[in-house]
Amino acid sequence: MTRLDELRGPGKAKRHNARTIAALTGNPGCNRRAVLDAAGVDKLKLADAVGFPGSFGQSRFALSRGNAFEAMLKADDCALLRSVLGAGDAALGYQDLGADSDDTLDDRHSRTARLLASAEAALIDHPLLTLEVAGQTVYLEPDLVAYAHEGRLQVVEIKSFAVVDGQAESAKVSAAAIQAATYVLALRQLLERLGMDPLLVDHEVVLVCPRNFAMTPVAVRLDVRKQLATLRRQLSRLASVGEIIDALPAGLTFDLNQPSTELTAALEQVTPRYAPECISTCELSMFCRNEAAGTTGALGRPVREALGGIETVGEVLALASGSQPPTAEQEEAAAMLRHALRLRSEALS
Repeated sequence: MTRLDELRGPGKAKRHNARTIAALTGNPGCNRRAVLDAAGVDKLKLADAVGFPGSFGQSRFALSRGNAFEAMLKADDCALLRSVLGAGDAALGYQDLGADSDDTLDDRHSRTARLLASAEAALIDHPLLTLEVAGQTVYLEPDLVAYAHEGRLQVVEIKSFAVVDGQAESAKVSAAAIQAATYVLALRQLLERLGMDPLLVDHEVVLVCPRNFAMTPVAVRLDVRKQLATLRRQLSRLASVGEIIDALPAGLTFDLNQPSTELTAALEQVTPRYAPECISTCELSMFCRNEAAGTTGALGRPVREALGGIETVGEVLALASGSQPPTAEQEEAAAMLRHALRLRSEALS
């Protein structure tokens, strides 16, 4: 049994998907998430076991709306999607790799590779890509891939959130961009294994969303070079998570069959890096938020970074009032806090 198996316990490893890989980029300094994800621990069940269950993921309404929107776009060999992408030529090949339900994952991945190598289809539906994450082979299924655009391949992501007056919610667009970058990276690696130029895969992805509040689709292009760089960095960090694991106490495990007190004690052995943004990306966020109560990190990354070296809100207030002398490392932050308190006092008076 490997150390990762010991950490996870007898449960089956929770496999990554594009959403979980994308979430890795959201909090690069969190050792707790890195260890749990590398070991394949089911964080949703773990959160429930330690007494901090919570709803996580999309609502049923969002899922049903998203499925309906995608089905509408892909009906009649992607007729509507073709028109949105500007690929209305019926002669452009279309292949649905998900049509054969008897295919294994390896079979579908092999068919995807053969189709890309032969360049017989401009639109490939339900392709299957792979990515190595901390020693695990992760299967990824983009909404659509290999849309031939000006001699290059583009990943197409279909999302159900609305683009209203040319604008969409920035957090959702950011999450979609990171997720699409995951597919771009996997597709480039596949082309490289096929002996093809990986840069044939465009760094621009196509995001197809409903326009305003109707179901009329609109296509938006996003440049994901920044997200690709972040993703590569995070995946390399996760691959080297062994150093973090080696520093953990011998016998430490997150076996879900343990009592909640033992699981809580095990979690406390791994350093977290909580931020309010974790609530939308990590299943353990409620546990970590409760644990971080009274710390500067609970107020957000900008606050924590501005007050580097000052860990608690109580210490912040003491330094601002002058009741606690700052250390040499805290002097700059303490001066800023005293100035902020003075401005606040003047404003209130």
